[in-house]
Amino acid sequence: MPASATDQNNKSSLDLHVFVPSFLLVSAASLALILNPETATIFALEAMNAVTGYWGWLYMLIGTAAAVFCGWLAFGRYGKIVLGDPHETPEYADMHWVAMMFTAGIGAGLVQWGFAECIYYMTSPPYGLEPMSARAIEWAHMYPMFHWGITPWAIYALPAVPVAYMLFVRKARFMRISTICDAALPQRHREAWKTVIDIFVVFAITGAIATSLGLGVPLVSAFVAELFGVEDTVLTKVGVLLVWTAVFGTSTWRGLKKGIKLLADINMVLAAIMILFVLLAGPTLLILKFSTNSIGLLIDNYFRMSFWMDPVLERGFPEAWTVFYWAWWLAYVPLMGLFYGRISRGRTIRQVIIGVIGWGTLGTWVYLAIAGGFTISLEINGIYPVAESLAKTDLATTTARIVAQLPFSELTLALFTVLCIVFYATNLDSAAYVLASVCTRNLPNDEEPARYHRMIWAFSLAVVAGGIALSGSLETTKSATVIVSLMMIPIVVLMCVSQVRWFHEDFDVSISKVRLRRREAE
Repeated sequence: MPASATDQNNKSSLDLHVFVPSFLLVSAASLALILNPETATIFALEAMNAVTGYWGWLYMLIGTAAAVFCGWLAFGRYGKIVLGDPHETPEYADMHWVAMMFTAGIGAGLVQWGFAECIYYMTSPPYGLEPMSARAIEWAHMYPMFHWGITPWAIYALPAVPVAYMLFVRKARFMRISTICDAALPQRHREAWKTVIDIFVVFAITGAIATSLGLGVPLVSAFVAELFGVEDTVLTKVGVLLVWTAVFGTSTWRGLKKGIKLLADINMVLAAIMILFVLLAGPTLLILKFSTNSIGLLIDNYFRMSFWMDPVLERGFPEAWTVFYWAWWLAYVPLMGLFYGRISRGRTIRQVIIGVIGWGTLGTWVYLAIAGGFTISLEINGIYPVAESLAKTDLATTTARIVAQLPFSELTLALFTVLCIVFYATNLDSAAYVLASVCTRNLPNDEEPARYHRMIWAFSLAVVAGGIALSGSLETTKSATVIVSLMMIPIVVLMCVSQVRWFHEDFDVSISKVRLRRREAE
């Protein structure tokens, strides 16, 4: 074949086999939410109850298995492998790498749940504890640290290694989850299976991001309403969504290094300033006591919480919270795997695993401990009835009113609003980048997908987010994640199998050949 023809065939282009069905699925889901929200809500809730009811035990096992597998990757015989050429230095400095990793993985969901999640556990505590009792309050402060801690970050770290290994050790030209699964797929109909996997990946990423934004749009809208003293209406939410779309659309247009890295750096600095302000402006001593107590409580009960299913009384706490959270993190697996792997060039496997789990857990624990301690102090000291507000209004409104209790309330609300907007912009920006990469054929791993393609997914995600946010149901939002996460479980297993086979082919087999040659020489 002539060189020019070969070059033409190898040029990156839109992969219609993945893009068309994925885009149609996303569009259909968005239209269903916007045009017929009541029916869509009923369907989503029934599907979520079926998944958590029949497969909740599997999610619990998968979460623990991910942590164990990450431990083997980091501290086993392959932990020192450099994800790149030997002696290659990291592509991004530690500060930029941690900032992009943390902001892309968490989003402003941490702002919302960090302040209000503990109240749910105080009023409906696990293990049959008496609501609003001293023990219930102690467990309420600790449980968010479990749900946002070691296990979730292990779920995020696990796919990053095979992605980076595929790109920078095996020198794969294309950045796709299906390429990783290739070594574990049967020979027959392999290409068809890979296309199906890519479609599932796109749908899972969209569902996960939609859940985050379905929570985020009402949160920012509530902040704006509280700040300016206006009613939190549909018009307010639409305005927030338009501003949001403009911010992350600009970042998406600028690309990975100029857009996402800059937003992530800004966000990390602003988040650190705001949470330090909460610690110093709030009841500092009480927050520190709660935090110390929760660390001990978490260490004592980590394995119990990791496997607790409440099989006799079946009060629903594990399914409503732990299973949901593990499903949320699993739905993010392809996005976090592709993004974390892409930015981890030059680091060892051990550095990636310890960096993601260590820095991620530390960041969420600090934030949750301080924000949760502040909220609990408002409730138990009678400063603001948080539990009553949550029962009468919603999560977003309650969070805005909690933040308004801080000194310099107007400035604080404004800064938290900016923090949320930039948090979610980074999250959306990363998702649009990865979605466009998955739907592009022959995209070299050192190039970014076409701008127009990134923008298509950026605005598609905004439409999905608008549909879920306007549905007005927290349970509908949570259902989107649980439904799409189920299809990620076999894909995660395939990724792990492929990684182990690569280790065997690239290191164990070569070592065996060297030993055989030595024996023959002797």
